[in-house]
Order: sequence, then structure tokens, then C-alpha cells
Amino acid sequence: MFVRNNGRMLTEYTTPGESIEIRDDQTIYSLLTDRLARTGADTVIAAKKIGPGRWQNVTAGEFHERVVSAAKGLIALGITKGDAVTIFSSTRLEWGILDFALAAVGAVSVPIYDTDSAPQAQRIMNDSAVKLAFADNRERYDRLDSVKDHCPTLKQILMIDGNALGALEGLGVAVSDEELDEHVATVRTNDLATIVYTSGSTGNPKGAELTHKNFVSITIAASQALHEVVLDDHPRLLLFLPLAHCFARFIQYASIASDDGVVGYLPDTKSLLPDLRSFEPTYLLGVPRVFEKVYNAASHKAGAGWKGRLFLKAAEAARVWSRKEQAGEQHTFAEIAERAKYETLVYRTVRGALGPKIKYVACGGAPLSLDLAHFYNGIGLPMIQGYGMTETAAPMLVNWEDDNEVGSVGKPGPGMGVRLGEDDEIELTGPNVFLGYYKQPELTAQAMTADGWIKTGDLGRIEDRGFTYITGRKKDIIITAGGKNISPAPMEDVIDTCPIVAHAVVVGDGKPFVSALIELDPEMLHSWLEGQGLDPDMSLAEASGNDAVRAFVQQYIDQANANVSRAESVRKFAILDEEFNQEHGTLTPSMKVVRPKVLQRYTAIIEEDLYAPKPSNKPLPATAKIIDSTVATVKKSSEQVKQASEQVKQASEQMKASVSDSIASVSEKIKKTKNEADEAEEGESAEATADELPDQSAGENNEE
Repeated sequence: MFVRNNGRMLTEYTTPGESIEIRDDQTIYSLLTDRLARTGADTVIAAKKIGPGRWQNVTAGEFHERVVSAAKGLIALGITKGDAVTIFSSTRLEWGILDFALAAVGAVSVPIYDTDSAPQAQRIMNDSAVKLAFADNRERYDRLDSVKDHCPTLKQILMIDGNALGALEGLGVAVSDEELDEHVATVRTNDLATIVYTSGSTGNPKGAELTHKNFVSITIAASQALHEVVLDDHPRLLLFLPLAHCFARFIQYASIASDDGVVGYLPDTKSLLPDLRSFEPTYLLGVPRVFEKVYNAASHKAGAGWKGRLFLKAAEAARVWSRKEQAGEQHTFAEIAERAKYETLVYRTVRGALGPKIKYVACGGAPLSLDLAHFYNGIGLPMIQGYGMTETAAPMLVNWEDDNEVGSVGKPGPGMGVRLGEDDEIELTGPNVFLGYYKQPELTAQAMTADGWIKTGDLGRIEDRGFTYITGRKKDIIITAGGKNISPAPMEDVIDTCPIVAHAVVVGDGKPFVSALIELDPEMLHSWLEGQGLDPDMSLAEASGNDAVRAFVQQYIDQANANVSRAESVRKFAILDEEFNQEHGTLTPSMKVVRPKVLQRYTAIIEEDLYAPKPSNKPLPATAKIIDSTVATVKKSSEQVKQASEQVKQASEQMKASVSDSIASVSEKIKKTKNEADEAEEGESAEATADELPDQSAGENNEE
């Protein structure tokens, strides 16, 4: 179904086809048991890294046995339906086993990002009344233990590295299969499965209540929309994104639920490239920064000589190839021949960096630049972009394998819909939309429309074929002093393509012009400086004031400015001498920039470096100082002259006359300068005002 407004612009789109039907007994745990029933116990379902280049396969039967043992142990500890249990761990096999075990007994999992501090963990556990917590290692165990006395509902902390699952297995011996089955039978699809605390990129974290149905429905939708990725030809997923994030959690379920999918759990990315080569994934999930770094690393490795020039030509050819495919245009014989050359010399190597069997890459969490998306698509590695939020359990808009519009975030999955609300805010509906925010009905009401659609806070447009494009964030809209409405995201996306830039934050709300804060990427900065013959060990503080660094960043700001009006362009920028991080609150665990925190932390830089008032053009105070100084000199000279000879007195009178003439001359010049400055200021002000006013044609309403 689709709906148009009077201007024939699409305002609502629902993917054709039947809605997804979910049985009352379908749960997260049933995704595992249904696969076991279909494919048997001997198929490989997961893999655990046990050393460099070494992986231990886990069959469906072994995985299920460990889930059952953990579930029985939970029952023995008194954990039952509705009880909150925390998993505080990096991504690892045990995380997945505990997740399914908690789902089996109907407990409510409360994941905490492995990077969260003790106070953050305390707040989450107290808010959700956690009874039991699992920490993966000693360091995170100690973090929880340090606040245990301040968590009245928390009874016990178990450490995974301390054989927590073995302890559960031992305790569970006293629990029969029949007793476990009774617990499993009480869990229904509409029951609460998890409380996931939002990352807080737009405010304070909130606990999103998600049901079994939310995750089951989106898992089934993914299998229909992305069957080649998650179902066909022995799909293999290397999972390194944090399982505390819904994006990673959902794709774990999609892999487990497929007939022969294998998920490899990777606790860290210290040796990501070798791990990719040894595990051999067929598809990969990442955030934009992962794919930016792969591209930048390939470019840097090529160098500045003929190899570097070859890479740049090949990259541009890939983008052209992708754009022509998107436009439905035929490739010329010259382009086909050129592509064959670049395939051998460049493209195969770049794809190989992500593993020898890689077929698809999926990007989420934040927008990916259009040029980068076309690059990957053009080298034969389809970039599947999607869109979702914690409150929708996972991406619910996605580019399908056979229906991919580069630059968009895709179409709704089966049984889901998208529409544009007030101010073109994107609104979503579907069986995957959350129950609400835990113990915060007022916030829940604010997030939902009267007819049950969730407001995303993002602005967008819907093209004729149903593809949605993100155009900005509603709360991030900058309104300049001249009244110009500006969405910072498109500008930031362009600046972020600079290899040495980690994040750009465009500012200017209530200001006379737009500026930007620039965070450098230390790793890429080191490589770039080395390539430029500069000191590669230059600190961020030193780099922030380095002319070569600033000139390089300026190139990308110029590119961003080329696409907008003068009133929207970045006039000034400041390079920060530190990185964004979670400790300061400027970065979420999922690597999103927390704009309000950035603006707060760097207020002084914004106000003093970017928007400090210019020295006044009015010279009257300076004139007064000149005159006062001159008069003082004259007075002093007069006193001296009175005590001098008549000859000196005459000379003094001559000096007075000369000084008087000088003062008159200076005053005249200053007066002239003042008039010129005032005229120039009026002209500049008029020009700026014209630039900053919203664009309006005669007879049209202002829609800003």
C-alpha cells in the first residue's frame, strides 16, 4: 500500500504481501528448538575462537544441550518468569547460550554494554530490579561487585571466566526435564523478553521493553527479505558487534534460526583481519567506521605513487559502475574492459581483506556516505543498508538483495510500514515495535502516535518505489540567527569521509553562521602524517594546530560546502585535541556521537574559538587613547620647556604645533576609516542576512 499527498509525493508505504503470523508459543527459545527439529543435532550452528586462526565448531545439539543445562541452573537459583538478569560481557559464545537459556525460562534479560562504567551498570540494574548478573571476566566482575551493596535486588554475580556455566550445569542436575518443560510452556510470544537501555545519543538512556514477538517477527521478516544472505548456500556470520545492541542480537537470532547458518562469536577486534580470513564469513555486519577504515587502509597501502593513482582510478571507476547500474544504464565496452583490469589489480584484494568467501556486507547504526556505499557496491560487494532503532528490535527498513537502492535505507520488511508524520518525521509500524519504556508511561506516550505508530525523531522522504531516505534528525535541526533551517547530517557525512577525521559535528544553532567541531582519528592520522613526511607521532594537540592537517581537513569541508548554499556552509572549524569517548559521555557504546554532550563539553571552544566577537571596527576608543597619550606627552614637554631656555621654549612651541597638526591628521584619518568600516559592515551584514534567509520563491509559502 502507498499513499500520496496532494503534491503527489509518497507519504506512506507498506510492503505488499501477507503480514507475518506469529503463533502464541513462538519465542526466542523456539527459534533454536525449531531449527533443531528441522535439521537435526549434527549441523554446525556456532563457532568459538580458541586461538589465532583456530575455531571450535559447535553443533546444534551441543548448543542446545548447553542452553538446557544453563536454563536448569537458572531455575535452581530461583530465577523464574519475569525475573531480570543482567549479562555484562563482550560478544562471545557464552553470551548466546545465556541469552537463549533466559528466554527458555521466561526471565527478562537486561544486557549491559561491556564498556559501561560501574555507576552506569548500577543505574540500569536498579532501574530494572536485576536479581542475578553475569560478568565475563574479572575486570567486569569487579565493576559489578563494587556497586553490589548499592543494588538491593541483586543477589549474586557469576563470572563466565570463572566457569559460571559449569556452575549452572552442576546446580541444574537437580532440575528435571519435566520441570524445565513446565517453565518453557508458560512463556508466550507476547511476554517481555528483554529490557534494552537505549544508547543515549539523543538524551538519557531509557529501558525499551521488547517482547519475544518483537524479535521473532523481525527474524522471520529478515529471512524473507534477505534469504540469500541469511539462509542460502551455507551462510557464515562473524559477529563482533556488541550483543547488548539490538542490531547484533537480531542477526544472531537470524543465523541461529536458519537451517545451516553458522555464527562465529568474536570477543574483540584486535586481530579482525586475520580472523576474517580464518573464519571465512559469507556476510558481515558493521558500523560505518569499520567500512571506512577498510577503504582508508587499502588506500594508504597503495601509497602515493603509481599504485596510489591506480587505486584512486579504480575506486572512481567502481563508483561510476555502481551509479550506472542504479540508473539502469548499459556499460560501455571500455568500462567493461577497465573493470576486468581493476578486478584483478584492486577489487579482488579489497574484498579478500574481508575474507575469501565474503558476499555481502551490511551496515547499520549510523548513515554510511553515498560514495563509500557506491564503492563497495561497485567492487562486487553489495552494501545492504537498513534502518531501525532499539524500539523496533532491529532494522525494519532494509535494502533487499534483489531490490537495493544505494543511498537509501530500504523498504519496510513484510508486514511493516513507514510513513511521514509532522515535519516529515519518519514513523514506523509493525509487530516488532516495542511495548514501551520501562516504568515511563509519559515517555512512551510521547514516542507513539494516537494510532500506534512510533515516532523515530528522524526526518526523511519516501521515493516512488517505497525506498526511504534519511534527510536529518528532527532534534538536531540547526536554526541560524538568520532563521535558516539546516540539517547537519548531510554536511557531517561528507566531512567524515576525510581519512583522518573520526567524527565531524556541525554547530551553529542561534549563531550567525555554521561551524564544525572536528575529531581526528589517531590511527589514520599517524598513517597520513607518515605519508606526508611529517612527524607520525604528532599528538592530537599538536595536530589540531598543524597547517598541513588543517589544510587537508579544509578540502573535505570545501566538498561539503559545494553542495549547499552559502548560509548553510561551514565558515569556520576547530580541530579538537582529544577523542570522543564514553567516559565523557560524548560517544555511546555503539559508537554514536552524543550531540548534546559534545555541545556541552566543548562550549568554550564553540563560543571562544568559533563565535567570539570580532574586535570592534569602531576606532573611537583607540582614538581617545592616542589623543590622551599625545596630550600627556605635550603636558610633560610643556613642564620641561618652562624650565628651559628661551631657545628651547621656541623649539617647544614648534613641537606643539607639529603635534597638533599630527593629531588633527590622525583624527581625520581615523574618522575616514570609521566611515569606511561602517559602510563595509552594513554591506556584509546585508549580504549575510540575505544568505541566511530561507529560500522562497515569489508566491510560495515558507516550508522551513
